[in-house]
Amino acid sequence: MLIELKDVSYIYSKDTVYEVRALDHVDLAIEEGQFIGIIGHTGSGKSTLIQHMNGLMKPTEGRVLFEGQDIWAEKYNLKNLRTSVGLVFQYPENQLFETDVITDVMFGPKNKGLPEAEARARAEEALKSVGIPEKSFTTSPFEHSGGQKRRIAIAGVLAMDPKVLILDEPTAGLDPQGRDEILGEIRKLHRERGITIILVTHSMEDVAEYAERLIVVNDGKIPFDGTPKEVFSHYKELEKMGLAAPEITYVMHELRDRGFPVDVTASTVEEAKESILRDLKGGVRRV
Repeated sequence: MLIELKDVSYIYSKDTVYEVRALDHVDLAIEEGQFIGIIGHTGSGKSTLIQHMNGLMKPTEGRVLFEGQDIWAEKYNLKNLRTSVGLVFQYPENQLFETDVITDVMFGPKNKGLPEAEARARAEEALKSVGIPEKSFTTSPFEHSGGQKRRIAIAGVLAMDPKVLILDEPTAGLDPQGRDEILGEIRKLHRERGITIILVTHSMEDVAEYAERLIVVNDGKIPFDGTPKEVFSHYKELEKMGLAAPEITYVMHELRDRGFPVDVTASTVEEAKESILRDLKGGVRRV
Protein backbone atom coordinates (compact mmCIF):
# COMPACT_ATOMS: atom_id res chain seq x y z
CA MET A 1 0.00 0.00 0.00
CA LEU A 2 1.32 3.44 -0.90
CA ILE A 3 -0.36 5.71 1.67
CA GLU A 4 -2.33 4.61 4.72
CA LEU A 5 -4.12 6.58 7.40
CA LYS A 6 -4.94 4.46 10.41
CA ASP A 7 -7.50 5.82 12.88
CA VAL A 8 -6.29 9.37 12.23
CA SER A 9 -7.81 12.32 14.06
CA TYR A 10 -6.69 15.93 14.02
CA ILE A 11 -7.87 18.57 16.48
CA TYR A 12 -7.24 22.26 15.97
CA SER A 13 -6.64 24.30 19.17
CA LYS A 14 -6.79 21.16 21.30
CA ASP A 15 -7.84 21.62 24.93
CA THR A 16 -9.06 25.16 24.37
CA VAL A 17 -12.52 26.66 23.96
CA TYR A 18 -11.76 26.91 20.22
CA GLU A 19 -11.16 23.16 19.83
CA VAL A 20 -12.31 21.78 16.45
CA ARG A 21 -12.03 18.15 15.35
CA ALA A 22 -11.09 18.44 11.67
CA LEU A 23 -10.48 14.71 11.16
CA ASP A 24 -12.39 12.12 13.14
CA HIS A 25 -10.86 8.61 13.30
CA VAL A 26 -10.18 8.35 9.56
CA ASP A 27 -9.06 5.06 8.01
CA LEU A 28 -7.91 5.34 4.42
CA ALA A 29 -5.69 3.32 2.06
CA ILE A 30 -4.37 4.57 -1.28
CA GLU A 31 -2.83 2.19 -3.79
CA GLU A 32 -0.13 3.07 -6.27
CA GLY A 33 -1.30 4.29 -9.68
CA GLN A 34 -4.82 5.36 -8.71
CA PHE A 35 -6.51 8.56 -9.90
CA ILE A 36 -8.52 9.71 -6.90
CA GLY A 37 -10.94 12.58 -6.50
CA ILE A 38 -11.69 14.12 -3.10
CA ILE A 39 -14.81 16.22 -2.60
CA GLY A 40 -16.40 17.91 0.39
CA HIS A 41 -17.92 21.24 1.34
CA THR A 42 -15.75 24.08 2.65
CA GLY A 43 -14.54 23.18 6.14
CA SER A 44 -15.22 19.47 5.71
CA GLY A 45 -11.61 18.47 6.39
CA LYS A 46 -10.32 17.95 2.82
CA SER A 47 -7.25 20.19 3.11
CA THR A 48 -6.40 18.83 6.55
CA LEU A 49 -6.62 15.31 5.15
CA ILE A 50 -4.25 15.85 2.24
CA GLN A 51 -1.73 17.73 4.38
CA HIS A 52 -1.42 14.62 6.56
CA MET A 53 -0.45 12.58 3.50
CA ASN A 54 2.93 14.26 3.08
CA GLY A 55 3.64 15.14 6.69
CA LEU A 56 2.76 18.83 6.64
CA MET A 57 0.45 18.11 9.55
CA LYS A 58 0.93 15.58 12.35
CA PRO A 59 -2.14 13.67 13.53
CA THR A 60 -3.41 14.30 17.02
CA GLU A 61 -4.23 10.60 17.13
CA GLY A 62 -3.50 7.68 14.81
CA ARG A 63 -0.75 6.86 12.33
CA VAL A 64 0.18 7.82 8.77
CA LEU A 65 2.20 5.33 6.72
CA PHE A 66 4.00 5.73 3.41
CA GLU A 67 5.04 2.49 1.75
CA GLY A 68 4.48 0.72 5.06
CA GLN A 69 6.58 3.06 7.21
CA ASP A 70 5.20 5.35 9.90
CA ILE A 71 6.14 8.85 8.74
CA TRP A 72 6.21 10.13 12.33
CA ALA A 73 8.50 7.40 13.61
CA GLU A 74 11.83 8.50 15.05
CA LYS A 75 14.49 9.17 12.36
CA TYR A 76 12.00 8.96 9.49
CA ASN A 77 13.11 11.31 6.70
CA LEU A 78 10.20 13.71 6.15
CA LYS A 79 12.18 15.67 3.55
CA ASN A 80 12.35 12.59 1.33
CA LEU A 81 8.65 11.96 1.90
CA ARG A 82 7.77 15.43 0.63
CA THR A 83 9.66 14.84 -2.60
CA SER A 84 7.82 11.52 -3.06
CA VAL A 85 4.42 13.00 -2.22
CA GLY A 86 4.18 16.32 -4.05
CA LEU A 87 1.47 18.74 -2.92
CA VAL A 88 0.28 21.56 -5.18
CA PHE A 89 -1.80 24.11 -3.30
CA GLN A 90 -4.48 26.39 -4.74
CA TYR A 91 -3.06 29.14 -6.94
CA PRO A 92 0.46 27.62 -7.03
CA GLU A 93 1.51 30.28 -9.55
CA ASN A 94 1.74 32.66 -6.60
CA GLN A 95 4.84 30.71 -5.55
CA LEU A 96 6.73 31.45 -8.79
CA PHE A 97 9.66 33.73 -8.07
CA GLU A 98 12.65 33.17 -10.37
CA THR A 99 13.63 35.31 -13.35
CA ASP A 100 12.95 32.59 -15.93
CA VAL A 101 10.86 29.46 -16.21
CA ILE A 102 13.63 26.85 -16.26
CA THR A 103 15.39 28.31 -13.21
CA ASP A 104 12.14 28.30 -11.26
CA VAL A 105 11.43 24.65 -12.03
CA MET A 106 15.04 23.71 -11.27
CA PHE A 107 14.80 25.15 -7.75
CA GLY A 108 13.35 22.00 -6.15
CA PRO A 109 15.81 19.48 -7.61
CA LYS A 110 18.77 21.77 -6.85
CA ASN A 111 17.52 22.26 -3.30
CA LYS A 112 17.39 18.48 -3.03
CA GLY A 113 21.12 18.44 -3.79
CA LEU A 114 21.07 17.27 -7.40
CA PRO A 115 23.87 18.43 -9.73
CA GLU A 116 23.08 21.34 -12.06
CA ALA A 117 22.90 19.16 -15.19
CA GLU A 118 20.55 16.62 -13.62
CA ALA A 119 18.36 19.34 -12.12
CA ARG A 120 18.08 20.99 -15.52
CA ALA A 121 17.26 17.70 -17.25
CA ARG A 122 14.50 17.01 -14.74
CA ALA A 123 13.12 20.53 -15.11
CA GLU A 124 13.06 20.28 -18.91
CA GLU A 125 11.30 16.91 -18.80
CA ALA A 126 8.74 18.20 -16.29
CA LEU A 127 7.99 21.31 -18.34
CA LYS A 128 7.54 19.31 -21.51
CA SER A 129 5.27 16.84 -19.70
CA VAL A 130 2.85 19.66 -18.82
CA GLY A 131 2.91 21.13 -22.31
CA ILE A 132 5.31 24.07 -21.89
CA PRO A 133 7.34 24.44 -25.12
CA GLU A 134 11.13 24.73 -25.07
CA LYS A 135 11.03 28.27 -26.47
CA SER A 136 9.36 29.37 -23.21
CA PHE A 137 12.04 27.96 -20.90
CA THR A 138 14.07 31.19 -20.84
CA THR A 139 11.10 33.55 -20.58
CA SER A 140 9.85 35.10 -17.34
CA PRO A 141 7.19 32.93 -15.68
CA PHE A 142 5.18 36.11 -15.07
CA GLU A 143 4.75 36.74 -18.80
CA HIS A 144 2.50 33.73 -19.23
CA SER A 145 -1.25 33.23 -18.95
CA GLY A 146 -2.86 32.00 -15.75
CA GLY A 147 -3.16 28.45 -17.06
CA GLN A 148 0.46 28.38 -18.23
CA LYS A 149 1.70 29.76 -14.91
CA ARG A 150 -0.13 26.97 -13.16
CA ARG A 151 1.48 24.39 -15.46
CA ILE A 152 4.90 25.83 -14.68
CA ALA A 153 4.18 25.62 -10.95
CA ILE A 154 3.04 22.00 -11.31
CA ALA A 155 6.21 21.26 -13.29
CA GLY A 156 8.20 22.51 -10.31
CA VAL A 157 6.69 19.72 -8.23
CA LEU A 158 7.02 17.12 -11.00
CA ALA A 159 10.72 17.91 -11.32
CA MET A 160 11.12 16.35 -7.86
CA ASP A 161 9.99 13.05 -9.47
CA PRO A 162 7.14 12.32 -7.02
CA LYS A 163 5.30 9.03 -6.77
CA VAL A 164 2.15 10.88 -5.71
CA LEU A 165 0.85 14.22 -6.97
CA ILE A 166 -1.79 15.89 -4.79
CA LEU A 167 -3.56 18.87 -6.34
CA ASP A 168 -5.80 21.13 -4.26
CA GLU A 169 -8.31 22.83 -6.60
CA PRO A 170 -5.84 23.03 -9.54
CA THR A 171 -8.41 24.68 -11.85
CA ALA A 172 -9.59 27.40 -9.43
CA GLY A 173 -9.92 30.75 -11.16
CA LEU A 174 -9.16 29.44 -14.65
CA ASP A 175 -11.36 29.95 -17.70
CA PRO A 176 -12.97 26.82 -19.24
CA GLN A 177 -10.18 26.36 -21.78
CA GLY A 178 -7.45 26.66 -19.15
CA ARG A 179 -9.35 24.29 -16.87
CA ASP A 180 -9.69 21.64 -19.56
CA GLU A 181 -6.03 21.97 -20.53
CA ILE A 182 -4.79 21.54 -16.95
CA LEU A 183 -6.99 18.50 -16.31
CA GLY A 184 -5.97 17.01 -19.64
CA GLU A 185 -2.29 17.33 -18.73
CA ILE A 186 -2.94 15.77 -15.32
CA ARG A 187 -4.70 12.82 -16.95
CA LYS A 188 -1.78 12.48 -19.37
CA LEU A 189 0.71 12.38 -16.47
CA HIS A 190 -1.32 9.66 -14.82
CA ARG A 191 -1.53 7.54 -17.96
CA GLU A 192 1.99 8.00 -19.27
CA ARG A 193 4.05 8.21 -16.08
CA GLY A 194 1.87 6.16 -13.76
CA ILE A 195 1.86 8.85 -11.09
CA THR A 196 -0.75 8.43 -8.37
CA ILE A 197 -3.04 11.46 -8.64
CA ILE A 198 -5.15 12.87 -5.81
CA LEU A 199 -7.40 15.67 -7.05
CA VAL A 200 -9.27 17.87 -4.58
CA THR A 201 -12.06 19.77 -6.30
CA HIS A 202 -15.52 21.29 -5.94
CA SER A 203 -16.42 20.24 -9.49
CA MET A 204 -18.54 17.10 -9.60
CA GLU A 205 -18.20 17.03 -13.39
CA ASP A 206 -14.41 16.94 -13.14
CA VAL A 207 -14.23 13.99 -10.76
CA ALA A 208 -16.88 12.13 -12.75
CA GLU A 209 -14.82 12.62 -15.92
CA TYR A 210 -11.30 12.00 -14.60
CA ALA A 211 -11.28 10.08 -11.32
CA GLU A 212 -11.56 6.32 -11.00
CA ARG A 213 -12.14 6.52 -7.25
CA LEU A 214 -14.03 9.18 -5.33
CA ILE A 215 -13.65 9.98 -1.62
CA VAL A 216 -16.21 12.16 0.14
CA VAL A 217 -15.14 14.07 3.25
CA ASN A 218 -17.80 15.40 5.61
CA ASP A 219 -17.34 16.69 9.16
CA GLY A 220 -13.90 15.08 9.31
CA LYS A 221 -15.17 11.64 8.32
CA ILE A 222 -15.37 9.65 5.07
CA PRO A 223 -19.01 8.65 4.51
CA PHE A 224 -18.49 7.48 0.91
CA ASP A 225 -15.52 5.94 -0.88
CA GLY A 226 -15.99 4.19 -4.22
CA THR A 227 -16.22 4.71 -7.95
CA PRO A 228 -17.86 7.99 -9.05
CA LYS A 229 -20.91 5.99 -10.21
CA GLU A 230 -21.25 4.38 -6.78
CA VAL A 231 -20.79 7.62 -4.88
CA PHE A 232 -23.12 9.71 -7.05
CA SER A 233 -25.86 7.11 -6.70
CA HIS A 234 -26.15 8.58 -3.17
CA TYR A 235 -26.86 12.05 -4.55
CA LYS A 236 -29.67 12.71 -2.09
CA GLU A 237 -27.33 12.05 0.85
CA LEU A 238 -24.66 14.21 -0.81
CA GLU A 239 -27.15 17.07 -1.05
CA LYS A 240 -27.64 16.90 2.72
CA MET A 241 -23.87 17.41 3.05
CA GLY A 242 -23.94 20.53 0.89
CA LEU A 243 -22.73 18.65 -2.19
CA ALA A 244 -24.41 17.35 -5.33
CA ALA A 245 -24.00 14.98 -8.25
CA PRO A 246 -23.00 16.09 -11.75
CA GLU A 247 -25.79 17.91 -13.58
CA ILE A 248 -26.14 15.04 -16.04
CA THR A 249 -27.13 12.73 -13.16
CA TYR A 250 -30.17 14.89 -12.45
CA VAL A 251 -31.04 15.00 -16.15
CA MET A 252 -30.97 11.20 -16.36
CA HIS A 253 -33.12 10.81 -13.27
CA GLU A 254 -35.63 13.29 -14.73
CA LEU A 255 -35.75 11.28 -17.97
CA ARG A 256 -36.30 8.08 -15.99
CA ASP A 257 -39.08 9.75 -13.98
CA ARG A 258 -40.75 10.68 -17.28
CA GLY A 259 -40.73 7.09 -18.43
CA PHE A 260 -37.52 6.75 -20.44
CA PRO A 261 -35.52 3.64 -19.46
CA VAL A 262 -32.15 5.40 -19.37
CA ASP A 263 -29.13 4.55 -17.22
CA VAL A 264 -29.45 6.78 -14.14
CA THR A 265 -25.92 5.85 -13.03
CA ALA A 266 -24.45 7.78 -15.98
CA SER A 267 -22.25 10.49 -14.48
CA THR A 268 -20.67 12.00 -17.60
CA VAL A 269 -22.16 13.48 -20.76
CA GLU A 270 -20.55 10.73 -22.84
CA GLU A 271 -22.09 7.98 -20.72
CA ALA A 272 -25.48 9.70 -20.88
CA LYS A 273 -25.24 10.04 -24.66
CA GLU A 274 -24.43 6.36 -25.06
CA SER A 275 -27.34 5.36 -22.83
CA ILE A 276 -29.85 7.59 -24.67
CA LEU A 277 -28.70 6.46 -28.11
CA ARG A 278 -28.83 2.83 -27.04
CA ASP A 279 -32.33 3.23 -25.73
CA LEU A 280 -33.45 5.05 -28.89
CA LYS A 281 -32.10 2.25 -31.07
CA GLY A 282 -33.88 -0.26 -28.89
CA GLY A 283 -37.14 1.63 -29.19
CA VAL A 284 -38.02 3.76 -26.19
CA ARG A 285 -41.48 3.27 -24.77
CA ARG A 286 -43.18 5.09 -21.97
CA VAL A 287 -43.71 3.01 -18.85
